[in-house]
Amino acid sequence: MKRFAGWTLASPATILVVVFLVLPVLATILTTFTTPAGPFATYQAFFGSGFRRTVLIRTIQVSLATTAIALVIGFLTAYVVSRSPGWLKSILIIAAVFPLLTGVVVRSFAWLIILGKNGILNSTLLSLGLIGEPMSMLYTQGAVIVAMVYLFVPLMILTLVGVLEGIPDDLIQASASLGARPSATFMQVTLPLAVPGLIVGAVLVFTGSFTSYATPQLLGGEQVMMMGTLMYQQAMITFDWVAASTIAAVMVVITIAIVLLMTRVARRLNPMAV
Repeated sequence: MKRFAGWTLASPATILVVVFLVLPVLATILTTFTTPAGPFATYQAFFGSGFRRTVLIRTIQVSLATTAIALVIGFLTAYVVSRSPGWLKSILIIAAVFPLLTGVVVRSFAWLIILGKNGILNSTLLSLGLIGEPMSMLYTQGAVIVAMVYLFVPLMILTLVGVLEGIPDDLIQASASLGARPSATFMQVTLPLAVPGLIVGAVLVFTGSFTSYATPQLLGGEQVMMMGTLMYQQAMITFDWVAASTIAAVMVVITIAIVLLMTRVARRLNPMAV
């Protein structure tokens, strides 16, 4: 009876997800297998193109780099926040959430001002005498990674703060009482127990980075094209909807594969994590 009641309560949300998310995605993927050239012709064309393979590899590299950097920064920041007093913790959480109140496009434009040849960073370096002429930092892979780390670190922090706060202080104290150094306690107690939050945060950051459009378009341009930009061009500029659907299908498969890989890694790090 309880199980039936649970399914009854969950059925409206499940139906909405299936109708407005699962079915459209399946319909998009299905169109790639119904072309006159054959069921796998669009995928052969995609992976047979050196340019598209380069865009795919670049997107994976940028997404993984963004995820790794956001994990380090987010974990260290969340650890400090979780160990702060109540009033300071509230201020730090507000500071972490505040960038989320601004749109992605606005925050990406801010990096245009910071990284431009006449931007804040170049002007500062020139005034300090560290460089002789402005550096070209825009439309590079590094610029895209820096901007996306800035975009997604707040999500990582918010995910990890709750997990780190849920670690009982008794375990930390027990580890110290048994003679473990703070570094050993961190590596053997805190970090393994934080694995669920790390995995959730990593999935959020990777999927957001992998499917991002506005930031790579503004800060990477044609020189650092990524999958989201390529899909937009195929759909809205060349009006090749089959090619755009193929790109979307490849992105869905890779995202699912990365999520499964992260889950497998989590099980190895902490069998009770997932």
